[in-house]
Amino acid sequence: MKRGEIYWARLDPVEGSEMSKTRPCVVVSRNELNGLLPTVVVCPLSSVVRPRWRTRLQVRCDGRPADICAEQIRTVSKARLDGRLGALTRTEVAALCALLTEMYGTP
Repeated sequence: MKRGEIYWARLDPVEGSEMSKTRPCVVVSRNELNGLLPTVVVCPLSSVVRPRWRTRLQVRCDGRPADICAEQIRTVSKARLDGRLGALTRTEVAALCALLTEMYGTP
C-alpha cells in the first residue's frame, strides 16, 4: 500500500460524526511506515462534493467526482482495506499533502 492509492475501506463501527460504511479511502501515510506497520492513515472519499469546503479536495474516483475528506483523517488496520480502486495523480497527491499540512502542520 502506497501513499495516494485508493482502496475500499470498511469504516464501521463508528462513533459520533465519523464517516461510516464501506467507502473509498486514499492512503496518506508515508510509504516507509506503510511497509512496516499493520495500520495506515487514510482519508475517506465522499460522492457528495462540497466545492466551498476548505477541508476537501475534489478528485475523480472510479470515473466519478468525489471529495477527499481531509477533516475525517484516521488510522485504520490494513485488514479493513479491500480492493484497490486506483491512485491519485502526482498533482493530486501534492495538493492533498499541501492541504493536510495547512490543516495539521508539517508532516
